[in-house]
Amino acid sequence: MEIRVEQPIHEVVEVCLLAGKIMLQSGAETYRVEDTMSRIASSFNLLNSHSFVMPTGIIFQPNGVESAKLIRIVERTTDLQKVNAVNGISRQLSNGELSIQEAHHMLCKIDKESHAYSIAFQIAAASIASACFTIMFQGTWPDFVPAMICGGLGYTTFIYFHRLVKVKFFAELIAAFLIGIVSFLLTSANFGQSVNTIIIGSVMPLVPGLLITNAIRDLMAGHLVSGLSRGAEAFLTAFAIGTGVAIVFTIFH
Repeated sequence: MEIRVEQPIHEVVEVCLLAGKIMLQSGAETYRVEDTMSRIASSFNLLNSHSFVMPTGIIFQPNGVESAKLIRIVERTTDLQKVNAVNGISRQLSNGELSIQEAHHMLCKIDKESHAYSIAFQIAAASIASACFTIMFQGTWPDFVPAMICGGLGYTTFIYFHRLVKVKFFAELIAAFLIGIVSFLLTSANFGQSVNTIIIGSVMPLVPGLLITNAIRDLMAGHLVSGLSRGAEAFLTAFAIGTGVAIVFTIFH
């Protein structure tokens, strides 16, 4: 175990904020982010630290004397591998196995790493998941391949338009609209039987499952601002998906 020496407060604050930023951007719950930051600060004898975490920002004060520091969160995605890696670094710091400089270097490396899975792998996974969801929702086997096609195209569209337009709502709406159009075209060509089950299965990769889970967890833990914010974001995603599919049904009916 490493012998702890007194560390400059600003270095500890930078590590705490960087750890919190990575976790929040990667889909961690509010209570987990605050707990991790608190544990890191406590391991360097900053026992009276305070943090306020929201989906769009983190405010951290190391003690009652130092000024609080704010960091903005712009991009949010799902990468639980990064959350687990930051948790591991936090445990090592608490056990005295890492210095503050080593921890900062490791966190910077994690922050710069790309997503755990490539875009092609994500699209392939979305295609297979869409087909499996279609069967799970009482679809027939002739709907399996059409659901793979629609799910893959929908998720590809979502990724592409989300890069062009940073507003996630429009990317999800366009993806759901395309899924509906392609589903109707395939069933009209007798390639698939039930357009409803194909659409339902194909939009499942877009459904904000983690957001809903985190929103409920935050509300139960008393983090009302974060819980309501995540719930509103999940509602907008569901509304975008429903609107895209509804437009298609309006056109074809």
